[in-house]
Amino acid sequence: MAAKKIVVLGAGFAGLQFARRLKDHSFEITLIDQHNFHQFQPLFYQVATGGLEPSSISFPLRKVFHKRANVHVRVASVKSVDTQQQIVHTDACDFHYDILVIATGCTTNFFGNKNIERFAFPMKSTQEAITLRNRILLNFEDALDCSEEEKEGIMNMVIAGGGPTGVELAGALIEMKKNVLPRDYPDMDFSQLNVFLIEGAGVTLAPMSEESQQKSQQYLEDMGVKVWTNALIQDYDGKTITIKDGRTLRSNNLIWAAGVTGVVPDGIPRECLVLGNRIKVDRYNRVEGMEHVFAIGDIAYMESPDWPKGHPQLANVAINQAKHLVKNLRAIENGLEPKPFVYKNPGTMATVGKRKAVVDLPFWSFQGFFAWLVWMFLHLMLILSVKNKLIIFINWAISYFTNDTTLRLILLPTRKQIELAAEHHQLDGMAEA
Repeated sequence: MAAKKIVVLGAGFAGLQFARRLKDHSFEITLIDQHNFHQFQPLFYQVATGGLEPSSISFPLRKVFHKRANVHVRVASVKSVDTQQQIVHTDACDFHYDILVIATGCTTNFFGNKNIERFAFPMKSTQEAITLRNRILLNFEDALDCSEEEKEGIMNMVIAGGGPTGVELAGALIEMKKNVLPRDYPDMDFSQLNVFLIEGAGVTLAPMSEESQQKSQQYLEDMGVKVWTNALIQDYDGKTITIKDGRTLRSNNLIWAAGVTGVVPDGIPRECLVLGNRIKVDRYNRVEGMEHVFAIGDIAYMESPDWPKGHPQLANVAINQAKHLVKNLRAIENGLEPKPFVYKNPGTMATVGKRKAVVDLPFWSFQGFFAWLVWMFLHLMLILSVKNKLIIFINWAISYFTNDTTLRLILLPTRKQIELAAEHHQLDGMAEA
């Protein structure tokens, strides 16, 4: 009997885990992504602040599947899906499928504000993290020769969004201000450098426990971050941030970490979508009303008794949904009944800086040095290769003992790189660098 053709859209945590786990030769898998590598999103902020190199948290997909003859990697952008004819249309060619797995994840949500989309810096891909690193470093080069009038905008670093990404990035920037930048620029007064964290809700880390919310904000403020809560950004023109309550803030550097929206391929009916542009699925991750189409990871919205408003958009949920779908497809192939997905939350965590983190377990919350060690260990274990684990560990150890890194390189794209990226439909922010 011919192997069933499975097309997987997206090589994030969910898509990659699914393709790695489904080793049965009764399935032929085509993994489609616009990049030829998997990106470890939780550490993007460390790339942006010069703590890690992009290659440390990016993994070539073809290398991951060296020993898997039933997995075919294709670098392409998905144009649309035809769920009637069971075809995926891409800018490269068309792919027929028996089963479609949508794992396209999320991208930055600018909430329809075109000015913010144009002028703010997102951080949802390796390229965007590199662009942000270039901007941060070039910022201080500009500050050496600018006028006093221009300096305020240059020296105000503003992060929108008080979730884990915003909190971690704010902590990393303030540690750069304290430990790194004065040594790199001895002729500059960094008492003028301000890091702002602007959050629309009343607390930072809103999904976490009250204890972690309070402790994370206390850590940030003690470190010198200016935290504005209950502050919704209304507009940004590249120079001035306007808050909904009428306040304004001069800044040339707005980093947008305030929300995400699902990346839904054309061809999925609007009635299948819910708030946040997520695809509604049943308890088996099957897209509602479609027999052979599944969605897993951040893009999937599944209601259950324990999660009546859907699961959180976390790596752990994506990985577990991928594993569960593999088991269910095997069961169906063997004539058995699939089982509904059940997710038990193992906990959430965020780091704020050196020796500072918050961890929420189901029955226990803790903060401080031990929480920081737990955060580092668990993130290190999620890294794919032993080589990358070692490189990251060495970088973290050097940074811990020296309060410094050697990765502050300004690497701007050449004209040829931009042309090549545009030609292959992978511009993804490089032109703005």
